[in-house]
Amino acid sequence: MHDIITITLNPALDKSTHVAQVLPEKKLRCNEPTYESGGGGVNVSRALKKLGGSSCAWVWVGGPSGKRLCALLQSEGVDVWAVETKNWTRENLMVMEDNSGNQYRFGMPGPYTYEDEWERCLKQLTQMPDEELPKFVVASGSLPPGVPEDFYSQLAGIAKARGFKLLVDTSGDALLKAAGEGVYLLKPNIGELAALAGKEKISAMEQEEIAMQVINAGKCKVLVVSLGARGAMLASKDGISYVVPPIVPQQSAVGAGDSMVAGMVLGLLNGNSLGDVARYGVAAGTAATMTPGSELCRQEDTDKIFRWLQEHKVQQV
Repeated sequence: MHDIITITLNPALDKSTHVAQVLPEKKLRCNEPTYESGGGGVNVSRALKKLGGSSCAWVWVGGPSGKRLCALLQSEGVDVWAVETKNWTRENLMVMEDNSGNQYRFGMPGPYTYEDEWERCLKQLTQMPDEELPKFVVASGSLPPGVPEDFYSQLAGIAKARGFKLLVDTSGDALLKAAGEGVYLLKPNIGELAALAGKEKISAMEQEEIAMQVINAGKCKVLVVSLGARGAMLASKDGISYVVPPIVPQQSAVGAGDSMVAGMVLGLLNGNSLGDVARYGVAAGTAATMTPGSELCRQEDTDKIFRWLQEHKVQQV
């Protein structure tokens, strides 16, 4: 039994390399690549492990790339429940240009996922014995072709019926259709918050009112809006508060959002207040920006930032 399950229907095998300079129509000599398992929920499970927590990563994988992804996860000590798909798992490419320090990220489309494959998730959660049900399910990332846009909404229906708490971190139509009864926590950014309100853009002066509209409309119980380097806004039935992180030496923002979700779900599991849940999430997300490339948060950095946030919370609204 696992208290936390992460769900990633569109994982990726992430390949990273360095090159002196990116030039058109030239054969570019790259350094030996490194491989990592990737995708929203996968990264949440990896970050949880780094923070001293544990989870089971549910992944939909196929082909040699899928097998390698699972092997990489297991080598990090992450438990895996894999659904084998007919089509191969996608591979993404990140190239670091040494001359400039620029990072080029090439994201490939996900493979077509058949109905009998994605339905395995819903059936498994529906049929699991009560004593094996998780306390929290994190559904994160994009949906691959073939998976209906209301998939996360269907998950929310199961969460409501079976009593586990569902955290959703996605975008686009999948986010709009997910928002509703059965979702415990949503983690949009400002642009996604605007979409939840049916707007193209919102100003900083509007964000609090719109966040409370989302809560009062029953689209989730808790809303944590990512504000990038400015931290996060927490909205719940108790109102609005902000978490503003300290200034830290930043190397890469890759994985910050997934680390933030990992910090929050770990805080929830530990029974922390919503304020401390948001603070630990912001601490983990900020810690991830201190690491190079696609490396996720480190526990030592996260705990240090969290202590700072606790000491300075009286200054936060």
